[in-house]
Amino acid sequence: MRSETMSVHHALTEHAKKLNTRITRFLELDAKREAFIEEALSLSKAGKAFSTEKINEVTEEINQLARQGIVPSRKLVTAEMVEEYAGRTK
Repeated sequence: MRSETMSVHHALTEHAKKLNTRITRFLELDAKREAFIEEALSLSKAGKAFSTEKINEVTEEINQLARQGIVPSRKLVTAEMVEEYAGRTK
């Protein structure tokens, strides 16, 4: 019985580590995504050209992680979304 208990404990510990790793990675990616969004907003407000490519590359990584469970997905960002938000926050 002790062996089974240790085995279950080990399995739960490994599962918790995987979840923690996934959450930590999500938080890193989400912060990176927000920084890219802020950069695009600043450029848009200044009337300069910007791209949503970096934002959406990180968004795709987040969404791949979300498919594994426990972390939320994020919407892809369009240039129109950035321009609209930049216009409201000038």
